[in-house]
Amino acid sequence: MITAYDVPPSKLINKLAEKIRELKDLEPPDWASFVKTGIHRERIPENNDWWYYRAASILYQVYMRGPIGTGFLRKKYGGRSKNKPRPEHKVFAGGKIIRTILQQLEAAGLVVKTVKGRKISPRGQSFLDKLAQEIIKEIQKSKGE
Repeated sequence: MITAYDVPPSKLINKLAEKIRELKDLEPPDWASFVKTGIHRERIPENNDWWYYRAASILYQVYMRGPIGTGFLRKKYGGRSKNKPRPEHKVFAGGKIIRTILQQLEAAGLVVKTVKGRKISPRGQSFLDKLAQEIIKEIQKSKGE
């Protein structure tokens, strides 16, 4: 059986972002076009579809590391603050974006909330595994040609 562990993460996240764009529950809020992803960023994201890619990446992280919470994901998507004449230090990403995406994934039925954090639901696991099977078929098809 092929799972999401068997495919390259970059291909899976790109394909997952395309599929997430089709879901009704995962729409970017109105404020998403004006917000930075963290204090360590100077500008808003240049890609207009950044919300879907972040949602795909968060879903992938929940699948791989599950049950995880907002704090872990803030640390994962954080970076270095370097805009002052002081030594750089690690800062967390914005929590509102991550929380909102997790709530949307929960509403879509892909993630389940537990006492220890959020983990992948059976529907979400089959969703990612089916995508992984499609990617493996594409990779085998491209190698065969």
